[in-house]
Amino acid sequence: MSPQPQAAVGAPLSRVDGRLKVTGQAKYAADHEPEGVVHAVVVDSSVARGRITGIDTRAAEAQAGVLKVIHHRNAPKLPYRDNPGSLNLPGERLRVFQDDQVHFHGQPVAVVVATTLEAAQHAATLVRIGYDAERSATDLADAPATGEPVTYARGDAEAALRDAPVRLEMTYRTARNHHNAMELHATVAQWDGDKLTLWDKTQWVQSPRDELAANFGIPAESIRVISPFVGGAFGNAARAWPHITIAALAARETGHPVKLVLTRRQLYFGVGYRPAYEYKVRLGSDRRGRLTAMTHDLRAETSRYETFAERGVLSPGQMLYTTPNVAQTHRAVPLDVNTPTPMRGPGYSTAAFPIESAMDELAHELGIDPIELRLRNEPENDQSSGRPFATRRLRECYTVGAREFGWNRRNPRPRSTRDGDWLIGTGMATALYDTLRAPGQARVRLDADGTALVESATSDMGPGTYTSMTQIAADALGLAVRNVTFRLGDTNLPTAPLHGGSLTMASVGSTVQDGCDKLRQQAIELAVEDEDSPLYGADTDDIVVRGGRLHVKTDPARGETYRQLLGRNNRAHLEALGSWTPGQSRSSMYAYGAVFAEVGVDARLGLVRVRRMLGVFDAGRIISPKLADSQAIGAMTGGIGMALLEHTVTDHRDGRIVGANLADYLVPVNADVPDLKAIYVDGRDDEADPIGVKGLGEVVLVGVAPAIANAVFHATGRRVRDLPITAEALL
Repeated sequence: MSPQPQAAVGAPLSRVDGRLKVTGQAKYAADHEPEGVVHAVVVDSSVARGRITGIDTRAAEAQAGVLKVIHHRNAPKLPYRDNPGSLNLPGERLRVFQDDQVHFHGQPVAVVVATTLEAAQHAATLVRIGYDAERSATDLADAPATGEPVTYARGDAEAALRDAPVRLEMTYRTARNHHNAMELHATVAQWDGDKLTLWDKTQWVQSPRDELAANFGIPAESIRVISPFVGGAFGNAARAWPHITIAALAARETGHPVKLVLTRRQLYFGVGYRPAYEYKVRLGSDRRGRLTAMTHDLRAETSRYETFAERGVLSPGQMLYTTPNVAQTHRAVPLDVNTPTPMRGPGYSTAAFPIESAMDELAHELGIDPIELRLRNEPENDQSSGRPFATRRLRECYTVGAREFGWNRRNPRPRSTRDGDWLIGTGMATALYDTLRAPGQARVRLDADGTALVESATSDMGPGTYTSMTQIAADALGLAVRNVTFRLGDTNLPTAPLHGGSLTMASVGSTVQDGCDKLRQQAIELAVEDEDSPLYGADTDDIVVRGGRLHVKTDPARGETYRQLLGRNNRAHLEALGSWTPGQSRSSMYAYGAVFAEVGVDARLGLVRVRRMLGVFDAGRIISPKLADSQAIGAMTGGIGMALLEHTVTDHRDGRIVGANLADYLVPVNADVPDLKAIYVDGRDDEADPIGVKGLGEVVLVGVAPAIANAVFHATGRRVRDLPITAEALL
């Protein structure tokens, strides 16, 4: 007998869609060119608050190739029905071209549709808009919070702080960050009677389908959304933004398929962003560093027309460390800005910077090693719920990370290590992210030629969904990876949850596993009931499938291939629908990590350079080590940007985003990215889902910025509590 094929899960496979991408064969939203397609360009408001008093489109409409200029004075009134179950927020979503109100600088106020992109771009510059501008507020520092805050409390934090032998009080600030994925947001809309087809950049094809159904008052079944490839998103392609409605409206009004691509500049106000925060921490402990109390007071920006509050931003303060007395207040500050949205590691990465910096400050105050301080405050259960941890291998993350990073060689005294003009420092931080799961479905078909097709309406914005689902299916069906095809990104496929929040592997992976298990069982039952099969009469529990061949476990020679079985039974294919719905858990389920960073700070110039970084993660079963490393390295790179570079600057006089481009908004480049390494501790979480995963894509970012900030303090002796850390703050 030939050797048994190697399992696909756990193997470091290259991306199955990689060749399509590097050869340019993968078609992204803007690559679609339906016959007769025309182009739309959005005209943005130049004031942050007020009303439109006049629109002059005559010069634009006189240009050759211009088909129509649509604005609130000539656009049809749209129903804009409620969209329950969507990603829309409390408040009233932006209703494009429905009234004369302006809510933020850059709001769409008109759209030009022309036969060529160049004609539409030029005509858009000729549209003249008059405004009655009102005084706007765009600065978080100067604006008051309104409405009822979100609060949490246990014990008596104020009394515990008064009695604490050690008390610290600090205020941290994080800048607004933008996602800046490579692919621009793009939508191609085509009507066929009352049927609408949309090629869109989205993390969840159901989102634009349901939003347009609500906005236009048509059945969701009349809309098909196609999105097989997404060129990065990090969260800002989950919600259906206004430009999608604009594209569909322009297509209906002109009778042509319409392509609308936002410019890089428009991404700074046409879609969401990670909001700016002010985060005040007060903590109390005994002399041995055991926390007795912690208070968290947060202020975060949101728009006036909707209220955005990051999910999970309060969770770390409630359960990461043993803290008997906790008080939290989260206030949303309405500003004349567009609405924020989740960005990689949402909530948890925001909270990690102040909490993990505060723990580092406490360690320095008491002269305790930062890892030892965290170990002394390691909880036995989730104090926010009283539930036991399903799995929590955080101690192992600390131990492995310290050993691999060489933490024992660290001189704890700040500003004690130099390399020429460079001050050298090391720091660490804890990471966590909750294990999210959601129901989904997957259709599995095994064809008579022994190949399989697996389909689900999920997405792949970069983590490698095509590859990881192919690996799950290949092992479950007993096929080689090359004989399995996975399809995604189409509302005509079985429903899947949002592609975000690290829930895809657990949720869609479990549905794929279920569907493939069902189909494999179908094939086994067909064989044991077939008198002409060598497996006739065998116990179904004794049969396994390897390399496309069914055989008895204890007698590998007794068996046959899928092709032989289906061919003899005149079956063109077998098919099964997989589904999975997570049950109610009695445990606290999170992924964890420990992040270690070494930085160099130029003693004369204040320049910070990350020299090396290590992340050790407890993320459950790792389906694809190669994809996992890709996620971890990418997240560490993003965390370098969050810590040292990324900062959206607003001109508060008029609400304009300054430097809305990749030349002025700094993101890490190759020279900023040093030696990055990730390690994954062994273990599954079978309580979370049938395949034992906990989610990886979010947690790998969460601890990066505070680890770098703590390393900067160790290098310089100067504590910087505002992100990003700039040279000016260190001089």
